[in-house]
Amino acid sequence: MSYKKFTLGSLILLAFFSPYLAATVIDWTIIEPYLLYTVMAIAVAGFLLAQFNQRRMRTYHQALAKSEERLRLSIWGSGDELWDWNIESGELYRSSAWLDPLSAPPEGKNFPPNKNFIHPQDLERVSSALSQHLAGNSPFFESSYRLRTADDNYIWVLDRGKIVAYNNEGKAQRMTGTLKNISQLKQAEARMQLFARCLENISDAVVICDTKFNILEVNPAFSNITGNTRESVLQTRFKLSLYPPRFLQEIEKTLVQKGRWSDEIRELKTNGDYYQAELTFDVIKDEQGFITQYVAVFSDISERKRRDAELNRLANSDTLTGLPNRAVFMNKLASLVKDNTQHALLVFDLDNFKKINDSLGHELGDALLCKLSERLHNNKLFRQRLYRLGGDEFAILLSNTNDIHAITSLAKAMLQQINAPFAIEQHELVVTSSIGIVLFPEDGKDPQALLRNADTAMYHAKSAGANRYLFFNDTMNKQAVKRLQVENLIRHGLKEDLFAVFYQPKMDLLSGKVVGMEALVRFITPKGGLVSPASFIPVAEETGQIVDIGTVVLRKACSDVRRWIDQGLFHGRVAVNLSAKQFMLPFLCDQIDDILQQTQLASYHLELEITEGTVMESPKLAIDTMKKLRARGIHLAMDDFGTGYSSLAYLKQFPLNTLKIDKAFIDDMNSARGRNMVDTIVTIAHNLSLSVVAEGVETLEQLEQLRKLRCEIIQGFYYSKPLSADDFAAFLHEQKKPRLSLTANGNNW
Repeated sequence: MSYKKFTLGSLILLAFFSPYLAATVIDWTIIEPYLLYTVMAIAVAGFLLAQFNQRRMRTYHQALAKSEERLRLSIWGSGDELWDWNIESGELYRSSAWLDPLSAPPEGKNFPPNKNFIHPQDLERVSSALSQHLAGNSPFFESSYRLRTADDNYIWVLDRGKIVAYNNEGKAQRMTGTLKNISQLKQAEARMQLFARCLENISDAVVICDTKFNILEVNPAFSNITGNTRESVLQTRFKLSLYPPRFLQEIEKTLVQKGRWSDEIRELKTNGDYYQAELTFDVIKDEQGFITQYVAVFSDISERKRRDAELNRLANSDTLTGLPNRAVFMNKLASLVKDNTQHALLVFDLDNFKKINDSLGHELGDALLCKLSERLHNNKLFRQRLYRLGGDEFAILLSNTNDIHAITSLAKAMLQQINAPFAIEQHELVVTSSIGIVLFPEDGKDPQALLRNADTAMYHAKSAGANRYLFFNDTMNKQAVKRLQVENLIRHGLKEDLFAVFYQPKMDLLSGKVVGMEALVRFITPKGGLVSPASFIPVAEETGQIVDIGTVVLRKACSDVRRWIDQGLFHGRVAVNLSAKQFMLPFLCDQIDDILQQTQLASYHLELEITEGTVMESPKLAIDTMKKLRARGIHLAMDDFGTGYSSLAYLKQFPLNTLKIDKAFIDDMNSARGRNMVDTIVTIAHNLSLSVVAEGVETLEQLEQLRKLRCEIIQGFYYSKPLSADDFAAFLHEQKKPRLSLTANGNNW
């Protein structure tokens, strides 16, 4: 084999390829030893270098993969979504995180690329922001809007992005960014805005303070209520100018202990006006439970307090006179009784006050009560002791005394004050009063008994004469109990229909026939006994029950007369008495119309008897009512003529048909003066074209005298006592029998 030389470069190349050539073309025996070692060293070094580079590349790729994984996990953990938009092609790539319900391929080159998923109301705003960034007018794109999900619901997202690549012409080519679900943030923001609007618009003032009561924030209502501007109070200490510093210390102490403080306060506005507020302090705590702020809420309750005060005044004072009313009086009286305090109660009213009301008008009557209240209230003897119970009734409470001398002195002074003339609307009025006095505990153990007994004493004082005072005693109590029993008896009688009508005939002196009858009420007890009218009529008039009794009598009388007319027994008139209270009813005429219609009785057969006292209480009103009754064809009679006012000036104006001569004048006919009185009444009646009825005729002598005086109609025991309906029907049957002469026994014709 020939010897061949190798250069160093050739040997280096051989070193790299020696593994492949060693067994083939090279004869390693001809290579010198040092060259061979060099080649082998270089080969080993190259191999090691290749292994190092390969390992470093693998490490780089592993680090890159870990970085990508960390980025992906970070985005997934944050809830953000990555997007990558190829602006030229319109291709939109979005990473997977919460995008699944939102992910959809782009349709053409929409702008924005997710246009089909953006809420229509937000689309213009998103497009504008994106256009501004693409035009280079904003450093990045950012917009929050509603994005439609795969289930057709909308969620709020925050979309942020930036251009990351431009083409050769300088136009935006690629844009990347993130998409974040901010629905919860939007809800929280909406709540915060709602709370802010509430604080801005509520009428209650809100003050936020730190734990040192330094003001951190106030709402507009605070300025409206207090007059202080927001700027003037921020960082200043909360204070109440009308309260000492320790008041705020007490508030702080309560807040620390209980977490809440509430009370009503009175404070000054900046303009000097006072206002009242309901102030409440609450604490605000952090997550660890430590107090960080105080919140004060207060509202101006000044108007409410004024209304409450006015309502309290109206509830506790009389609307006419301004005096404490009955409710206040009863509370005070009950308090004195409960505390077992000796005291005296004086109850009084004005004598004949109703006549003043009826004759001069209610307005003048009210003015009189006001003048009286003012006069007594201005007197130091009665001030703080005077109450109005209602109507013209007043009361005076004297506490801590049962001194008879002091009580009577005050009663006399009060009567003197009341009796002094009152000048009202060009009238000079002189009024009197009656006072009833009770002492506690002698005259009653409870407020109701005391007031009841004082009323009883006042009633008896009034009966004894004008301008008197009277102390209550046991006799009065017995009479009051009896009166109450009668009142209850009347109530029971009305309920159980125990009132009956008796009839006393009216006889014509010339013809000797029955021309009418007077209907008289009788109370028949369940056992058949009769209760005297004298015992229940006065009580019924006082209580007003006489109105119901009168209605019963009128209906029954009309019904009975209609039956007798149908039977051919009677063709005259039935006279029914009208009480004063009944006559003054505003619906009297309508009530009578209803009764006549129900009983089918013609108005011609009805006569109403009215006393002088009734019509003279209010003559003008009486005349108007009487004309309405006459227009219906009802006859009118004046009962007991001559015993009352006997005002001829009014008598000629009254549309009457009949005058009735009272029994007192008939009984006095045995004297010349008595006969002359009856003669005068008959003459007056005839001159006024009125018929005359003499009532209470009991003897033949009285009958003959009345015949001589030309009295036409007689009524009395001489002919018959009042009869029940059945007995009167029998009387009418008897009268139908022919009579030849007047019998001498005075009982029959």
